[in-house]
Amino acid sequence: MSEQQYEKYYVPASSPWPIVGAVALFFMAVGAGNWVVEIKNGSDGFGLHTLAFGALILTVMLVGWFKDQIHESMTGMHGDQLGRSYRQGMAWFIFSEVMFFCAFFGALFYARVFSVPWLAGASNNAETFNVLWPTFEAMWPLTTTPGGTTTEAMGWMGLPLYNTIILLISSFTCHFAHVALEKGDRAKLKAWLGFTIVLGLIFLFLQVEEYIHAYQEMGLRLDSGIYGNTFFMLTGFHGFHVTLGTFMLIVMFFRVLKGHFSHDNQFAFQATSWYWHFVDVVWVCLFFVVYVF
Repeated sequence: MSEQQYEKYYVPASSPWPIVGAVALFFMAVGAGNWVVEIKNGSDGFGLHTLAFGALILTVMLVGWFKDQIHESMTGMHGDQLGRSYRQGMAWFIFSEVMFFCAFFGALFYARVFSVPWLAGASNNAETFNVLWPTFEAMWPLTTTPGGTTTEAMGWMGLPLYNTIILLISSFTCHFAHVALEKGDRAKLKAWLGFTIVLGLIFLFLQVEEYIHAYQEMGLRLDSGIYGNTFFMLTGFHGFHVTLGTFMLIVMFFRVLKGHFSHDNQFAFQATSWYWHFVDVVWVCLFFVVYVF
């Protein structure tokens, strides 16, 4: 077979970025662990500084690695087979994220359907109910804990509803940006992509406002029993994903300004679009499960 009959598959040279990323994660893990202990003990230490140092190294790694990837893509080193590998990798990554959120939704389901009724004496647990918490009343959200902590339930009206509408709109604007890219309309691509970024930032701002309201006025905190735990774990991790997705959109926006992407070379934009739609779908599920029902 001639050389032209073989499909090109680019194999990159050895890179220092994986080991740099591993070092960064090590410092972040050590720093985060020590910082939590220092907060609990009310002591001073280097936990926060170690965490920040690890985050700085991770930032350097991300900038350097993506710079190399962008250079390889724009110089035509990536072939069709590598593109299929990237798409498969992104699909499996999003699947792993789906499983991640399924674990937290599962914890919420278990607490609501099994644990709370059991504490009230359901399923032959009357003795447990009488001994542990005879005054317990099964309800959800569980606003009173065995330790005596009382909180309020976060309603779905107001900021949660506004944020749901914002994310749903952002999913459409992201799609319109992708359509504009497919058609080669750079002006509409910039406009729709910029609008999507603005909506993502507004969502994050309103979620911070919601957290401030929950902590200061409702007494709803991370340590407010199983309801507070599940509420902040689900909404907090989702907020982290929105932050990451917004950062990815901003990177795509600057690449668009530099003239990157075309109908045939757009995987980075497409992967970011997939991720943003995934984040939107998770929020819709979260809104109904955590806030409404």
